[in-house]
Amino acid sequence: MLALFDLDGTLVDSAPGIWASIRAAAAELGLPRPTPDQLRAMVGPPLQEGFAATFGLTGADVVRAVDAYRAHYAAGAMLDATVYAGIPELLAELADGGATLAVATSKPEPFALRLLEHTGLRAAFASVHAATLDGRIRHKHQVVGAALAAHLERPAVLIGDRAQDVLGAAAHGIPCVGAGWGPAEDGELAAAGAVVAATPADVPKVLTGL
Repeated sequence: MLALFDLDGTLVDSAPGIWASIRAAAAELGLPRPTPDQLRAMVGPPLQEGFAATFGLTGADVVRAVDAYRAHYAAGAMLDATVYAGIPELLAELADGGATLAVATSKPEPFALRLLEHTGLRAAFASVHAATLDGRIRHKHQVVGAALAAHLERPAVLIGDRAQDVLGAAAHGIPCVGAGWGPAEDGELAAAGAVVAATPADVPKVLTGL
């Protein structure tokens, strides 16, 4: 089996650093201080789409917001993240059962690799498939496709915390286990078509039932 994992909101709670960087970007553009709902909406989708949909930005303002966010994030905010309880045990259990583990994230690759190294998770994964800084690759279906192309193991499944993960997996005909411990709104994952695991410890049981 190939088990693909989203990163933000699934493996790690990276919201504090992401939210701080969103606030910095909003201040740079002279926007009102982001609301809690706006901050939550930004965890998951690609930055470009997030700033456009959540803040109504267009064109050059989206580029300015992304640049301001990344400058603040790369300066150290990205390291304000913690591994969710139960994730190391889940990864070990799946690996011991013969699964190949890989990351499929819309976070740009340099940030994803740095965060995985910082949290001690990088060694658990055979490969990391992520977005590019130029935005050419940023959607979930793109990184899932890259992961599937790199690994021949089947069946495959994605574990992710937002509707974008469910839809990105479905684009390739694979199921998604919803990370119920992440930041998704109540009902979001199930409505998108995921079978939801309330905690990391519940994931193996959900996988058995797929």
